[in-house]
Amino acid sequence: MANLKDLRVRIESVKSTQKITSAMKMVAASKFKRAQDHVEASRPYTRKMLGMMNSLASGVTDIESAPKLLVGTGKQERHLVIVASSDRGLCGGFNATIIRDTRRMVQSLKAKGKEVFILTIGRKAKDMLRREFSAMILDSFEDIAKPRVTFATADKIAKRIIALYEEKEIDVCTLIFNQFKSALTQIVTRKQMIPALVDQKSQPSIMGSDIGDAIYTFEPNEEELLHELLPKSLAVQLYGALLENAASEQGARMTAMDNATRNAGDMIKQLRIKYNRTRQAVITKELIEVISGAEAL
Repeated sequence: MANLKDLRVRIESVKSTQKITSAMKMVAASKFKRAQDHVEASRPYTRKMLGMMNSLASGVTDIESAPKLLVGTGKQERHLVIVASSDRGLCGGFNATIIRDTRRMVQSLKAKGKEVFILTIGRKAKDMLRREFSAMILDSFEDIAKPRVTFATADKIAKRIIALYEEKEIDVCTLIFNQFKSALTQIVTRKQMIPALVDQKSQPSIMGSDIGDAIYTFEPNEEELLHELLPKSLAVQLYGALLENAASEQGARMTAMDNATRNAGDMIKQLRIKYNRTRQAVITKELIEVISGAEAL
């Protein structure tokens, strides 16, 4: 039978944990609202940039003079996998799903004979991947969301990626992150960053969707514009993905802390029932001993 003192200590301990998880849930809810607003505000810019790249790319006729960020190096032997995670834990399966998908991708590429490199964004990705793929990690970025994700940070990471590409250390670059859908749902997404993927059918044109089949000429030509815009587009796409990841993280943390608070409440109820039953049993035992002693006299 459990000791009454031990049960009281356990109940107080669970109550303290419940207070912590409840406070973390409130903090995550506050950060989640701001992160959600940033994501929703950035999506139109990201879509418009993709539409601009698609419209310009559709006018490129000379592959030789086209930017390498658009047409690639002609090889697909050296792959860079960018893994976006969080710097802190206590956010449910947010990091685990990203790392699981990263492992699948890396193992698939290695099985095909490809050379794989990894760039991590967030402390958790680095800690979880270096045990298995430490030799593949080229660089890591931490604390990018303090106090919040900024375009300057995304631009810094984009310049690092472009430098690796221009030095011919990589041929293909893919970003793995969690796309935000709701506080309860985050979708693990793979997005090819280099060479840039364009789709004239699915993306809007530069001037919008209400211009019909109008034809535009550019000054300077499409190739020169793309040389300037592709690095900026890479930074914009990366920034949008990091915002999606940040909102997903706060949503996952809010949900995880809410579940933890509820579970703590259920555990406290069970411990109280056990405490009351144990206390009743102790009192009954003492009464029996008193009555037995009285009868013996």
